[in-house]
Amino acid sequence: MSRRHRATKRKVIPDVRYNSPLVSHLVNVVMQDGKKSIAQRIVYGAFEKVSEKLEKGDPVDLLIGAMENARPRLEVKSRRVGGATYQVPVEISYERQESLALRWIVTAASGRKGITMRDALANEIIDAYNNTGGVVKKKEDTHKMAQANRAFAHLRW
Repeated sequence: MSRRHRATKRKVIPDVRYNSPLVSHLVNVVMQDGKKSIAQRIVYGAFEKVSEKLEKGDPVDLLIGAMENARPRLEVKSRRVGGATYQVPVEISYERQESLALRWIVTAASGRKGITMRDALANEIIDAYNNTGGVVKKKEDTHKMAQANRAFAHLRW
């Protein structure tokens, strides 16, 4: 890993149907082996199911609501001081919060066996929107770990 230059952030191109960079990011997280059209079919199908089940307006707004409940604010990072390794709680940037939440949603959806990815993704988004499910539990566990290790917050760098 080069230490000379900071990696430049690339602008995420908004998706075609909803004109939202967040949906485009979700499609990119769902995508495997570069098969974007299949990932788009999965995400758009999941959005249709979410709109059907929750009977509320725009699915992008529902995704944003789910993201609000799934985004972690703190995480722990390992920091070596002397001979010991400490778990130091650190605040996370907004971009990383968004990436972690989307990754957790997709991982939890792919972990649901016996149903299609489209249905699993729709169910995870609904669970996150309703502040229940595995993604919200993972966020709370991350916050608990950061809270438990707040004594080492002075080791932040």
